Amino acid sequence: MKRLVVICAVLAGLIAGCGIASREIKMKSESKRTDVFTEVKEGVPPKGFADLAIRSSIKSHLEGYHLLESKKSLHGKQVYPFLLNVDGQAVVWEVEGEKEVTPVRDERGRRMPEGGEGIRYNLEKRIRLSAGSYTVFFALPGERYSREFEITLKEGESHTLEIKPVYRIDSRKVKSFLNGVHAVDVFLGGKVVE
Repeated sequence: MKRLVVICAVLAGLIAGCGIASREIKMKSESKRTDVFTEVKEGVPPKGFADLAIRSSIKSHLEGYHLLESKKSLHGKQVYPFLLNVDGQAVVWEVEGEKEVTPVRDERGRRMPEGGEGIRYNLEKRIRLSAGSYTVFFALPGERYSREFEITLKEGESHTLEIKPVYRIDSRKVKSFLNGVHAVDVFLGGKVVE
């Protein structure tokens, strides 16, 4: 009986946590401002400005992979949303996926987190904004995952923001894209962003 109570409490906590994450992502997907950044293709930032190249790549299982997964799930669909909110200006980029089949194990026989058949979504965008410090909110709505962090951009420079997924661990203690995204690691110019 105690075990059942504990399981119910954990499930209730998870459901409540998902609801809170979903509300925050929904709130942050709405722009409060429109003057923070503009999307650019190329060029050199003018005086007082900086460019930020945003790169992220995640792999998702194919649609229908999990038996009880909702039809509303974004996993394995043709497009996948990436949300970026910089100081109140938001954008949701719908990124097209490509089917990808990679080896499941490396040359030493270890399971690779992105090994196997799935859909790859590669985000590559470039924005221009005034040099200075910013609060960035990044989310993967399909995972109900978000992260907020601070960055500082120097005038006249082009910076690269890389956002790399950390996949969930399954019951066998193996990280795999098949389990979804647990967190992201963020790097600005190759350096870890806390």
